[in-house]
Formats: sequence, C-alpha cells, structure tokens
Amino acid sequence: MSEALDQACGLVGDLVADHASEWDLTGALPDALLRKLGAAGLLCAEVPAAHGGIGATSRDSGEFTAHVGSLCSSLRSIMTSQGMAAWTVRRLGNPAQQSALLPQLTSGSLAAVGFSEPQAGSDLSAMTTEIRSDGDSVVVDGGKKWVTAAAYADLLLIAGRFEGDAAFVVVPKDTPGVRVERIASPLGCRAAGHADLFFDGARLPADNVLGRAGLPLPLIVTTALAYGRISVAWGCVGILRACLDTAVRHAGRRHQSGTALAAHQLVQRHLAELYIAEQAATRACEHASGHWDTGSPDMVVSTVLAKHVSAGHAARAAGTAVQVLASAGSLDGETVARAYRDAKLMEIIEGTNEICELILAQHVLAASRAG
Repeated sequence: MSEALDQACGLVGDLVADHASEWDLTGALPDALLRKLGAAGLLCAEVPAAHGGIGATSRDSGEFTAHVGSLCSSLRSIMTSQGMAAWTVRRLGNPAQQSALLPQLTSGSLAAVGFSEPQAGSDLSAMTTEIRSDGDSVVVDGGKKWVTAAAYADLLLIAGRFEGDAAFVVVPKDTPGVRVERIASPLGCRAAGHADLFFDGARLPADNVLGRAGLPLPLIVTTALAYGRISVAWGCVGILRACLDTAVRHAGRRHQSGTALAAHQLVQRHLAELYIAEQAATRACEHASGHWDTGSPDMVVSTVLAKHVSAGHAARAAGTAVQVLASAGSLDGETVARAYRDAKLMEIIEGTNEICELILAQHVLAASRAG
C-alpha cells in the first residue's frame, strides 16, 4: 500500500478507536468524522490528484477499504457510496462536470447514489424515476429505496429515465421537492445512513445531468455498480479479518475444562475455516483489482466473482466466529455480532448472490459459445 494510505490507515484507526460498537447501537456516525475523512480525500481514494484525490490504485484502495471494513462496516459503506459517486462522475461526466464535482467529493462534501426502487431492485429495467427536460432545466419525479449514505449526503446521484434512454442527475439534497426518510434500525450497517428518497417536481439546471445525452440503462447501472461491487468485496475482506482476529484471540485466552479453546480440534477447525475464507476472499479481490489497474476486459466478471466470493465467505465466517465466541459473541454491537448482521447485507447489496450467479453463468455460457 502507498505511504499516503498507510498513514490513512493509522488516522482511521485513531478516529474509530473503540467507537464502532457505539455507532452501531446509536445508528449514527459523527458528521465531523465523515467531513474530516472526506476533506482528506479518503472517502474516494482513487480520484486523481488533479481533482484533490490521492490517485490510489484499485489494489491500494482495496486494502485501505478492507482496513476500514475491519473496523466499522458502516463507515466502509460511506466510502463505497462516495467512491461510487466519484467513479460515476469520472466515467459519465463531461470535463466541466468532473472539474466542478470531483473537488467537492475530495474536500468534505458527501454523496449518495440512488438505483433501487420499490419495484426495481435487481430488475432495474423496471425503473420509473423520470428525468425530463423543461427548457434549460430538468425536472425529477419518482423515488429510490435503501440509498446508502443518503441521510448524510449533500449530493444525490440519481439514476432515472431520460429522453428515451437513461441518465444520472446530480441533485443537491436541499433542492425543493426532495424528501429524505431515514430507515430506522436496519439489520446491518446500522450507522450507514440508509434512507428512502422521494422526488416531487425537483427542478435542476440541465447541466446537472451527467454527460447530458441519454445513455443505455445497462451502461449507467454497470458503471456505478462495478465500483460498488469491488468496494463491497474488499469491505468483506475486512469483515473476515476482524472475525478471524477476534476468534483467534478469544480461543487463545478462553479456557474450557482447564484447556484453552484453541487446543480443542473442533475449535481449530473453525479457526482454519475462518483463515481459508479470509485468504480466498483476499485472492479474489486482488485478482479483480489487478484487472481494474490494467484495464483488463475481464474486469467486470472478475469484480462480480470477487463480490460473490467475498460476501458469501463473510456471511458464513461471521457465523463461525459467533460460534467460537459463543455468548461473548452474542452481545449486540460487539465485533462478531456486528459482523454477523453486516455480512448478511453484503450478500444482498450491489447485486444479490443470485444475481451474481446469473451474471457468472451467462459469462461462462457466452465463453463456451465463443469457443
């Protein structure tokens, strides 16, 4: 990892300290924490230095994401949201939009990205949010569900139907006609600011549409989701590392019938399973990030694979860690209890396990026909 991100790991460690449990229980991250990390460019580390970012590689950014994920999945979720927003602006925004928006995202402004709707979760073709032109303005009507970081965000990047195709529009949260309803007590990542969004005639300058021209819906969705998936995958590596570390420490110091838990072979099997899961997820993420950094045409499929492998291992391994800690792992807010809830959501967000499997199956079928 680069020296800048090594130092960032130390900064995040100092800022998070032992507060993750408290944040999980209260369901809120301190605004000052998010602004401090945002102003340091650490919420979207891959943004180039020309726009105030660190210019990290996907591999370095991934390891940093894993470190944050090992401390607090809610904070890592904010990073994923900010990174998705920045990546979407970089890929779809014109040069003027990039110059205007990216420095905001690396100087303390917070962003959220809205896809899902009540009838358009995994089936984004059912999206009904409308972005319509009206003179030199556009008007947004519709709604989004379960938008991570929306409760904290200053800017909302909203996907919608536009001029027969689709587009992202940048909506300042204080725009008249925008309503935010925070989701109370979600299963996992409780402090990640999940919220439902409602748009009723929200009027914006036409220049707020990224790239201005309508684009195919699959393109705009894949663009943002690709970043979200690699970020979630690395975040799951962090969950796995936290579970492994916690279980190993507990097994070494907890005694049963006069013998350390770590001396029991069945407990050793659990620890081996945790280690195998962490290593498998890490290698899948390294493989995918390597494709990001080289611009490989296999980037999309390797990212889906990394997300699927890492999320599945994290969900199963968190349960194993709870088993090792037993009652000590059952206290709400504690490390493995948080991991148990947080990891399950990772099998749902940015494409469910089933959607990932469909994408991977379609890939191998296409490769077989091409061969």
